[in-house]
Amino acid sequence: MDAPRDTLTTSKLAAHAEVNLHPFRYYEKRGLLPRPSRTASGYRQYGPEHVARLRFIKRAQRLGFTLEEIRELLSLRAEPGAGADVRARTARKVEEIDARIRDLQRIHAKLAELHAACEHHGSPDDCLVLHALEDANDDRTGTPSLPIP
Repeated sequence: MDAPRDTLTTSKLAAHAEVNLHPFRYYEKRGLLPRPSRTASGYRQYGPEHVARLRFIKRAQRLGFTLEEIRELLSLRAEPGAGADVRARTARKVEEIDARIRDLQRIHAKLAELHAACEHHGSPDDCLVLHALEDANDDRTGTPSLPIP
């Protein structure tokens, strides 16, 4: 959707920025979105800069940046020569995501192992998955469970 030329109401801003209505005031409180001007009757009036800022925030969130990191990125937009800092922050985010991927792969492998080991459809007392979640050894049956990372 093209950026608007005139001021927008909250609902029109949401449509132009392709975001949900609810985060606006929160983003304003957190200093991510500039406070809009108001009409004489108190209605908020948003402009193209609000649309651009909201789109930036939502795209950055989809890439895994936290709101605090987004605030920092927004402040860097105004600093000449901040490209190296933005690049370093992006590299750190890539490292964080790589670590999360490794964690998820470990979790996936353990769940797949538990699922494969669980052929039992009877009593929960005999369920290896439940035993693995409870303890390293099931004292009730003496059955060793599969260790969880």
